[in-house]
Amino acid sequence: MTPVLQETRHCAAPDCGKETASNLKCPICLKNGLTMNFCNSGCYRRSFHIHKAIHPKEGAETYDPFPKFEYTGPLRPAYPLSPPRPIPEKIQVPDYAKNGQPISEIKNDKLSNIRVLDEHEIKQMRIVNQLGREVLDAAAAAIRPGITTDEIDQIVHEETIKRRAYPSPYNYYNYPKSLCTSVNEVICHGIPDKRPLQDGDIVNLDISIYKNGFHADLNETYYVGEKARTNPELVNLVETARESLDKAIALVKPGLPIRQIGNVIEEHATKHGVSVVRTYCGHGINNLFHCQPDVLHYSKNKGVGICKKGITFTIEPMINMGTYRDVMWPDDWTAVTADGKPSAQFEHTLLVTEDGVEVLTARTKKSPGGPVPRI
Repeated sequence: MTPVLQETRHCAAPDCGKETASNLKCPICLKNGLTMNFCNSGCYRRSFHIHKAIHPKEGAETYDPFPKFEYTGPLRPAYPLSPPRPIPEKIQVPDYAKNGQPISEIKNDKLSNIRVLDEHEIKQMRIVNQLGREVLDAAAAAIRPGITTDEIDQIVHEETIKRRAYPSPYNYYNYPKSLCTSVNEVICHGIPDKRPLQDGDIVNLDISIYKNGFHADLNETYYVGEKARTNPELVNLVETARESLDKAIALVKPGLPIRQIGNVIEEHATKHGVSVVRTYCGHGINNLFHCQPDVLHYSKNKGVGICKKGITFTIEPMINMGTYRDVMWPDDWTAVTADGKPSAQFEHTLLVTEDGVEVLTARTKKSPGGPVPRI
């Protein structure tokens, strides 16, 4: 007699994720045709404030989960979020995949050292970052008025799994999705939801993937429809952000103090009448998703570290049309401009070489998007 294989169950609490034989299920999910198992009532109660984001609201296709919050601009979240997308067992995962805690990063933060990679590690970084570019390009090709950011998240998730990689943001400190989608006044870390993109929007797609023990990280801001491409203020914002990154990359070589990167970014932003976000920064990246050095994007900063051959890090300036100040939505992820005006961002992962820099996430001739002439 052939034995019946039992389906492997994992606790649906994002801060647990352990294999479980428990039959405890969320009753609201069951009512809506979803099966979500929890280890015990403790896991269910503890994680309910996160888990409930996938619950629909009776009589409404979408809803604002924070109706009493004073939003700074016109954008609103559109819940419910889609249920967690599965990760096949064969995919190698980072240490935070099960319970959301990047223990290796937390331990490394106490050391404050900038890691120099050997040739084998550099080869792995080239591979994963090339794959990251492929995933971003696949997602960007789908951008159009009417598509939801959740639909883009599904594309990113599937394209990442197709490459036998893990979407790095997924469950990183319990982040619920496979990429960040930042629309209009969102500076960074926007959560993909059911709001359709509209003609005249801008949207940033921030892609990170993990394969063979190493991470890739890159993002671009894209125009949605012709209305956005023909808006002079939006074009000035987006193209200034793009140019700021290019100018910063051109500086990178062995011996460069990392704090100097912010000088050229803020100088270019100020020249074009826009501002540089100070709360968020670029970072080291290798076998860890985020590590030293911190790459600050504003001038006269006190960033620590000097560029050395073999180190890898990101530069990712966030440029605002108005004030540089930011506000956090109640989801504890979505950072928006304090005045509700649009924000744009671009990011590459870089390798410092013997005499300069290699852009590991460089665009290809087929990459969607790209510069638009100023109007």
